[in-house]
Amino acid sequence: MGFRRFWIAALAASTAMAAGAAGSAPARASSTHQVAPAASTYQVAYWPMNEPAGARVMRDTSGHGLDGVIGSEVRTGNGYDFGRLEPDTPPAHPGHLVTVRANAALDPGTRTFAITLRLRTRFHFGNVIQKGQATVSGGSYKLQIPNGRVQCWFRGSAGQVLVTAPRAINDGLWHTITCTRYPDGVDLVIDGSTVAAKWGPTGNIANSWPLSIGGKTECDQRTVGCDYYAGDLGSVRIDASDNW
Repeated sequence: MGFRRFWIAALAASTAMAAGAAGSAPARASSTHQVAPAASTYQVAYWPMNEPAGARVMRDTSGHGLDGVIGSEVRTGNGYDFGRLEPDTPPAHPGHLVTVRANAALDPGTRTFAITLRLRTRFHFGNVIQKGQATVSGGSYKLQIPNGRVQCWFRGSAGQVLVTAPRAINDGLWHTITCTRYPDGVDLVIDGSTVAAKWGPTGNIANSWPLSIGGKTECDQRTVGCDYYAGDLGSVRIDASDNW
């Protein structure tokens, strides 16, 4: 997978287009459009989610050994199926999650960092994948679908950037989504088309939390909602540039 690093102008153009549909403010504009040379990249992890029914280990086929633990409430056998749980209604359901132990390779650091996944849902909420939570030390990132619209959120030492898709995807069809954090911004690609982008540095992102798929790891559904995802996942892949 080749990365494109947008200068402010390219990000502004894409953001302005998405803002026109979503009603948000555009980023700064420029009259010059440039694209920097692609950085060398590598596959950090790839979870094809093709384990048989009843499996409790999510296998990483990248060769880096980043296997995960599949919770008892996640159905396997044809991708992963996450059942619907009522938002903010106790108790918490840790068995609803798939988790991968903390590993520095899963932290963006200051690299270009991309998360690509396939999902299918008819629901309109939930955190699909994340590492860390909103206020944890070291920053955090997540891909979520409030109101059925994909959001990419990265928070680091230099700030935070949130990018939102202009249209919902909770139509019961399979979609391929990529959230990419560049040194100077974030973009969102759905089914091969860039639908939203925003300029802004996020800096270093590195925390000691596990990677979580399907919701939050630290929550009680009372004071902290677990934001459980409902729907199917077909695969998850993480790629990064080789310069930290």
